[in-house]
Amino acid sequence: MNARSVRVVLASTSRYRAELLRRLLPDFEQAAPVVDEPELAGEAPRRRAERLALLKAATVAHGSEDGLVIGSDQVADIDGMVLHKPGNAVRARAQLTACSGCEVQFHTSVCVIDTRRNDHRALATDLTRVRFRELSPEEIDRYLEREQPFDCAGSFKAEALGISLFERIDTTDPTALIGLPLIALAGLLRECGLAMP
Repeated sequence: MNARSVRVVLASTSRYRAELLRRLLPDFEQAAPVVDEPELAGEAPRRRAERLALLKAATVAHGSEDGLVIGSDQVADIDGMVLHKPGNAVRARAQLTACSGCEVQFHTSVCVIDTRRNDHRALATDLTRVRFRELSPEEIDRYLEREQPFDCAGSFKAEALGISLFERIDTTDPTALIGLPLIALAGLLRECGLAMP
């Protein structure tokens, strides 16, 4: 079955995830998942990413019977502390200061729900470890002024100038850090009958 013969919906309005998905699929829809994202006491970052990826996909898949719904979520943590999207320069500066010289783990989960097969669900999670350089306050300020990554967990864009903040990245899938692990997703789509490539 080729990708054009089945309806695919990305349960996200993220432009980053949409740009990534276009590498695999030329045509898909986007829908905003209406979900609360509360932190659960004692919930591990990986488990949170998996729960929210599944919840986003399930919310959009509800009532649909004719295709595949893709949900994804990413949780960044430094020593167990979750790094949320900063939203502004003050919080972004604080995040990058905390990350300076440290390793940050990014748990990126993707879920595919096949509504043609009684909401069959498949889930995969990538772990990416990012080691930040020692960053001076001046470097952080210059970076934030230039890129303004206030809608990104961890306060950087690895696909752009943010790459200059790192010593190294340890990952099995370089697209996971941007927000959608395409290697894992391609495998899940193949399991659902789509030809990849």
